[in-house]
Amino acid sequence: MSTNFKAIFLASFFIPGLLLLASVGHAADIQERNLRFAFQNPKDHPQGLGAQKFADLVSEKSDGKITVTLFPGGTLGGDLQTVSAMQGGIIGLTVLNAGLLSGLIKEFAVYDFPFLFNNKEEAFAVVDGPFGKQLLEKLSAKGLIGLGYWDLGFRNVTNNRRPIAKLEDIQGLKIRVLQAPIYIDLFNTLGANAVPMPFPELYTAIETGAVDGQENPVTVIQSGQFHEVQKYLSLTQHTYNPQALLISKRIWDQLSEDERKIIQEAASEATAYQREVSIERETEALEALKEDMEVNEVPPEEIEKMREKVKPVIEKHSQEVGEELVKELYAELEKVRGGQ
Repeated sequence: MSTNFKAIFLASFFIPGLLLLASVGHAADIQERNLRFAFQNPKDHPQGLGAQKFADLVSEKSDGKITVTLFPGGTLGGDLQTVSAMQGGIIGLTVLNAGLLSGLIKEFAVYDFPFLFNNKEEAFAVVDGPFGKQLLEKLSAKGLIGLGYWDLGFRNVTNNRRPIAKLEDIQGLKIRVLQAPIYIDLFNTLGANAVPMPFPELYTAIETGAVDGQENPVTVIQSGQFHEVQKYLSLTQHTYNPQALLISKRIWDQLSEDERKIIQEAASEATAYQREVSIERETEALEALKEDMEVNEVPPEEIEKMREKVKPVIEKHSQEVGEELVKELYAELEKVRGGQ
């Protein structure tokens, strides 16, 4: 056998095997997995649409190996129940008001400070920047991993007794609020009777008269069908809620580097999509609600009265979360506003 022929023969025999070994060595480390994604709003809400986009992206990027199953509408329990289940590795993912995490990490309460952000652009800049990232990093110690922040919009008040056109109109209203101390303090300070309760119980509570009203962004008011049981919608825009997108640390720790990369990329792309959809749906929801509810703007001078009235709430909770952190937040806000 000639030298040239032997070289060709050996190459034809060994090289395919070497190529096969190389491809195996560089194959993505992705296993068959099914992650449960629980959240409070319906599937057709911007929160649900973002979750579906995330699920689709994860499936696409993993070649169908990783499935994300959605559980919308609070079917697996309220937000706090879901977070507890995630810490135990029972539920994989959720998206919820970031302020609700203050029970685990007190600093998250800053996101629920009333009249903090003037618009969504300010909010996005702060939560996507160093300030927002450092808060997400604190969650690891509590069994959660933060993947980013979604949009829900500014919160507004609905009720069955009267429009809120001035500060005094809030007096005596029984308003359901989030299960977070700052919301209880906020509405009690404004003169209402704050009633904390899980979101899945809210519709029935309004229907039976256990509460007069509630406060939520307009997309939640529409998707929750609250226009069926509420007469008045007053655009107080008292709080902007960044939504924290989370994955269970127990599950995260089981993922390979390739799987984590898929989750992170899908979260980033789904975040951009979710915010865009949320902004579009907010405009549509408000117009739709006007057909069934009496909607009123609150005059700027009355908003300013509310802002002054709740300053003690901000001072109290600034001390609880740490005054240095609050200074850092306001410094970041000033920087953002100076750059706009």
